[in-house]
Amino acid sequence: MAKICITPFVQGTGGMASFRLKFEQGLKARNIGVTYDLDDSYDALLVIAGTRRLLDLKRARRRGVRVVQRLDGMNWVQRVRWSGLKYTVRAEYGNWILSFIRNRLADRIIYQSEFVRRWWEAKYGVASASASVIVNGADLSVYAPNVADQPPADVYRMLLLEGSLARGLNSGLFYGVAVAEKMAEKYPMEVVVAGTVDEATRKKMKSKIPVKFLGTIPREEIPRLIRSSHVMYCAEVNPPCPNSVIEALACGLPVVGFESGSLKELVGDEAGVVVPYGANPWRLETPNINALAEAAEQTLEAQSQFRAAARRRAESRFGLEQMVESYLNVLLD
Repeated sequence: MAKICITPFVQGTGGMASFRLKFEQGLKARNIGVTYDLDDSYDALLVIAGTRRLLDLKRARRRGVRVVQRLDGMNWVQRVRWSGLKYTVRAEYGNWILSFIRNRLADRIIYQSEFVRRWWEAKYGVASASASVIVNGADLSVYAPNVADQPPADVYRMLLLEGSLARGLNSGLFYGVAVAEKMAEKYPMEVVVAGTVDEATRKKMKSKIPVKFLGTIPREEIPRLIRSSHVMYCAEVNPPCPNSVIEALACGLPVVGFESGSLKELVGDEAGVVVPYGANPWRLETPNINALAEAAEQTLEAQSQFRAAARRRAESRFGLEQMVESYLNVLLD
C-alpha cells in the first residue's frame, strides 16, 4: 500500500486544515496510507505551504522521496498596512520559508491557481522544479443545494465567509458591507459574517443595514449557512484560491466580488458577478463600490439562473475526486 506523508499537520477551520482533511478523505477512499511523521517510511512527501523542518525535507530527498510543495499566495498586506511587529515578522519569515522550499527543496510544485503561479514567478522567477496548477475542490455531495435550507424571504442575505477578517485583513469586510448598503437602496439587505473578526474592527463597523457577526463556526455547519444566503461576497483582496468561493458555488450560491487574485478564474462568466476593481488592490485602495453593487443586483433578480450556473461550475471544475486524482498524478506518477 502506498503511503504519503503530509506536513505540517494543520488543524482548525482555515484553508490549509480544510484542504488536509479533504485530501486525506480522498486518500483513504483509495486505500492510500497517510502519515505526519517525517521520520516514517513513505512514498511521497506533500508540504502544505511551508515548514520549519528544512533539514527533514533534505533528508527525505536524500532517501529518494519525492518532495511536493503545495503553494498558496504570499503574505503581502503587512507591506501595505501596519498590523503590528509580531504579525509583520511572522509574515516575512513565512514568505522566506515558502520561497526557500520552492527554490531549493521541492521536486514538484503545485500552485493553487493560475494567479498564484503568475504571482510567484513574477516575484521569484520560474522555479527549476516542474510545476502544475491544481485548484482546490469540494465534496459535491456535502456542499450541494438542499431545498430544506432556504434563505430568508423578507430580506436578501449577503454572506461573507472567511477564515479571518481581523486587523490588517479587514479591508474586504468594510468593502462588502459598503456594497450591501448600496444595494439596500433598492432591496432589503443584511450581511452575515462568518470568520474571525477582532473587537476593534467590530466597533468600527457602523452600518445602515444589519451586520451579524457569527465568529468561527464549525465546519459541519458551513453548507447550511451557505444555502441560507442569497449571494456571497468574496471579502479577500487578491484571493489565491479561496475554499469559501468553491464551496459556495458547489452549494449553488452565486459569488460576487472585485476582479483581483483568482476570483474571476474561479467564478467564470455565469456563476456570479466579478467587476473590475477600479483602483489598485495591491495598495488596498478603495474599489468601485457602486459598480459592483449595480452589477450584483443581477444575482438577486435572477436567483434560480445564477444558482444553477454556480452548481454547474462546481460540478465541472471543483469536484474533490478530480482534485485528489490530480494531486496523486504529481505525487506518485
